[in-house]
This record gives sequence, C-alpha cells and structure tokens, in this order.
Amino acid sequence: MNLIRNLPGPLLIFFGALSLSFGGLIVKSFEGATLWQILFWRSLFFSLTVLVFLLISYKKETFKSFYDSGFAGIIGGIVLSFGFCGYVFAMYNTTVANTNFIISLQILFLALFGYIFLKEKINKITLTSIILAMIGVLVMVGNSLSPGELSGNLAAFTMPVTFAVLIMIVRKYPTVDMVPAQFIAGISSCLIGFLLSTKIMISPHDIFLGFLAGFFQVGFGFIFITIGARTTPSALVGIIMLSESVLGPIWAFLFVSERPSIFGLLGGAIILFAVLLQFYSLLIKSKKKVSYYKQ
Repeated sequence: MNLIRNLPGPLLIFFGALSLSFGGLIVKSFEGATLWQILFWRSLFFSLTVLVFLLISYKKETFKSFYDSGFAGIIGGIVLSFGFCGYVFAMYNTTVANTNFIISLQILFLALFGYIFLKEKINKITLTSIILAMIGVLVMVGNSLSPGELSGNLAAFTMPVTFAVLIMIVRKYPTVDMVPAQFIAGISSCLIGFLLSTKIMISPHDIFLGFLAGFFQVGFGFIFITIGARTTPSALVGIIMLSESVLGPIWAFLFVSERPSIFGLLGGAIILFAVLLQFYSLLIKSKKKVSYYKQ
C-alpha cells in the first residue's frame, strides 16, 4: 500500500477518474434492482473495500486512523455520502450524458472553492485549461441535455458540490489521512439504501454488478483520489477528473456498442487537450525547479 501512497498525486487522480468512468456503464447494466437496492449493495462493497485497505495499511492502528481523521473526517464522510446517493439517483433517473455533464462542473467548484478557502491561485494556463475543458464537455454532451428528467439532473448536482467539499477538506488537512472518511461515507449511504429499500436481496447478476461498482469503480476510485488530492492543487484535480467524461462514452462504445457522436469525439479531444496542457504546465514548472536547485 505504500507504493500507492508514493505515486505522484496527479497520476493517482487519473487512476481514480479511470475507475469512476465505469460508473454509468455499471449502473445501467443492472437488470432488476431498484435505485435503493443498487445504492445499498454498491455502498456495502465499497465500505468493505475501504475497510480492507485500512486494515492492510494500518493493521492494529486501524481504529486509531479513524480517531486521527477527527471531526474533519466525519464531516467529509457524511457530506460525501449525499454525493453517493445523488450519483446513483441521477444515473437511475436521467441519462449518463446528463449526469457526466453535471458532474464535470466539479472543475468550477474546485477552482472556486480552492481560491476562496485555500487561497490557491489560478494561473493563466490553468484558467485556459478550465475554459477549454468546459467547452469540451459542452460540445461532447451539450446537444443531448434534455429539459426533462429534472429530479435526476438536480440530484446529479450533489456530486460536484460534495466532491469539491471533500477535496477542500483533504487539501486543508494534507497530513491527515481522509481514507477513513470514505468508510464513513460508504456506511452512511449503505444505511440510507437499507432504510429506503423494501427488500435487500437481488439477483446474483445484480449483486456481482454491485460488487464491481463498490470494489473497483467507487472503491479504488475514491481511495486513489483521496490520497492523490493531498498533494495536487484543487484546480488540477478538477481538470484531471474531466477524463471521466471522456472515458465513460468509450467504455459504452466498447462494451455495449453505443457509438459516440461526432460531438462526443470532438468534445473528448478538446478535454484531453486541456488535460495535456495542464500536464505540460506542470512539466515546465518542475524543470524550472530542477534548474533552480542545480544553480
């Protein structure tokens, strides 16, 4: 597990976005499970995944890791649980395109919250990347946004807001491990799913999908993001997370033969260019630091 923690923050964020990009494909693949049953099983396997990760990382000091995360960890976990609920509700009641578009607005919330609460400056290249990325998202799925499905669209807004709040907490307390907060989020959303479900048992097929969603998609996704965000500027986190909007349609094309439109391909190319532009900025900055230390 130390290998994961020693990886560069931006790389971990990308791995997290890669895992999360399978969310729409998995949720849409459930055959008979209801919204709250999906939430319960997804959250249950997610909680178990995070717990195993903590046990391997901390061993006998696992309970101490919860104590060390403190009040910030509790608040972060509870806030994120609302995002988990909103995500499943949105995917269940509106289109994947609508949900991905709204979630992509996290880049604006991250840059704005980072500027307001953490005094993180937004340089010209980052601002340009943000603008390009948002244009890419608009081009990619803007033509598929529909005025209907209002409840799902509104629910989707909980994800960018709660995600931005979590990243602010992680950035505010970089020395505190917020992975325990993920367990709190999972248990909280699992409890919500349990209380709102008429029955818990679903088909083996749907339970397996719940396992994939909880273990791989959300489990690894948020563990990578939570660790990587400790050393990655908020605005950059938002830009890299937009990769999720690009990769999601690709998985749909590969596994369910859903062909992306020309707008999807063009928008995806713009978003990837924005991400590469930001990485180029970081590369130039790192080279300048190396040159400075050599002098």
